Amino acid sequence: MIFSNELKRESKNRKTLKKIEKVILSAIYVCQIERKRAFDLIKEKTVLSDAEIDSKIDELIKKNLVNNDRNTLTEIGRSSLRIVLAGGVFDIIHPGHIHTLSAAKKLGDVLVVVVATDNTAVKMKKRRPLHTQEQRQELVNSLSTVDLCLIGQEDDIFKTVSHVRPQIIALGYDQVHQEKFITDGCKKIELDAEVARLQSPIPESSSSKIEKEYGESIHGI
Repeated sequence: MIFSNELKRESKNRKTLKKIEKVILSAIYVCQIERKRAFDLIKEKTVLSDAEIDSKIDELIKKNLVNNDRNTLTEIGRSSLRIVLAGGVFDIIHPGHIHTLSAAKKLGDVLVVVVATDNTAVKMKKRRPLHTQEQRQELVNSLSTVDLCLIGQEDDIFKTVSHVRPQIIALGYDQVHQEKFITDGCKKIELDAEVARLQSPIPESSSSKIEKEYGESIHGI
């Protein structure tokens, strides 16, 4: 029985180690996209001391998962993560958004969300958004399920897709993009990404419906 308990503890420790490694790799990936120093984000997302963080990064370098610059992932390190990309306007955050983004996060290790620019939002919604693109980015970044939020490109959505290079592109149930359009666009940038159409458990919850019902009150705030 003692031997069995020791094995269970060792197994639990291995799982914890793998989880910590995944957190560190995810943090480095996010900082690589943003061109920021990874150490600070790792410290924010873990309970490790500075020395422990350095030691973990050294281990990941030896495993050929992190480059010697300590701020970027190797191809092996990058491929060890499942990156999920989702997008939208996100002008009025509502329960439908939360459910959709939570479902998207469950598909992989890192969730990157792209908010539409103000000009793109006007084309999509036929109105100016209530919040600027920077404000919407800040709102989405504040959600615990989101690892990174970026402002999109106006002329070509696949520029952002190429920059993030996700394995999965998650589409909301009400998004106009067709799976074939996304798949064909990914082929042009030599990206083999799976397209997942997410369903909302509360499809009646949408920004358009909220604004239609409370539009005058919202715009008058």
